[in-house]
This record gives sequence, C-alpha cells and structure tokens, in this order.
Amino acid sequence: MTAETEDVRLRGVTEDDLELFLAFEHDPEAVRRSRFTPRPRDAFLTHWRTRVLPGPDSLVRTVTADGEVAGNVVSWAQEDGRRFVGYWLGRPYWGRGIGSRALALFLALDPVRPLYADPFAGNTASVALLEKHGFTRVGTADEDGYLLLVLDGPAPKTP
Repeated sequence: MTAETEDVRLRGVTEDDLELFLAFEHDPEAVRRSRFTPRPRDAFLTHWRTRVLPGPDSLVRTVTADGEVAGNVVSWAQEDGRRFVGYWLGRPYWGRGIGSRALALFLALDPVRPLYADPFAGNTASVALLEKHGFTRVGTADEDGYLLLVLDGPAPKTP
C-alpha cells in the first residue's frame, strides 16, 4: 500500500499516543538513522506532557494511516525565534508515502514561514522528504552532522 491508497490524516495527540511515540523513538534503526538518543520513558513522557503538548507556540499532531497511529509531526519556536518542524514515524510506516502526505497536510496547517528543519545528514530519506516539500539546504545546524534546511514562501493550500 502507498499513501495514495491509505487514508493518511492528522489529529490531536492523545495520552495513549505517547506510548506508541516512545516505542517509535526507541526503535534501533530509527535511532541509527536520526542519530537521536532516545529518552528514558519517564523523561520522554515528562517532555511531551510539560513541554511539547502545552507549548504555547507548538503545533502538534498525531499522524494516522488507515486509522492506526503512524507517528507525529510537531512545529515549535526556538528561543531565537526561528520556527522548526520535526516528525517521527514508526518503522512499519516508512517507505509508503505516509510521511510525505502527513508533512504536506501539516505544512498547510502551519502557515508560519520561514520554517526550519534540522535532520541528520545521513538520514537521506528525511532530507529528501523535506526537499520534496520545498525545503532548501542553507547550511549545517551544528558540527555533529545535522543539516539546516528552510522553507520560505506562503503555506500551501490543504492538499
């Protein structure tokens, strides 16, 4: 199946989603590709409950594919005022176009531009997904191999 045949949607995050997000974050292949150190359960849940979900400048959505939780998409403002987007899909949902459809839906919801992303350079699928949606490379985010990409221009209409 592909996203064209699957029903990909965004909805608000529920408490039950957090346990799935935690499992997705701890997948060894996802950790390798993202080069992100997964948080222990309590730290993960505290972060989501106290910073991500109630963030006054955050937009947070659960991604579903045919009604199943597939991951999440989040945007937030950094202390320097730049707005970033991030996403995480569970491995069973990779390579099916779900991330592309979810990001398109999300970009239509969050009209703030410029919008930044900082994927690990070695995560070529994530970099390609962002570039497919109009993000361009503007440099590196740090010395650890993360890129800095930006999306300028108006938000697209809902696809």
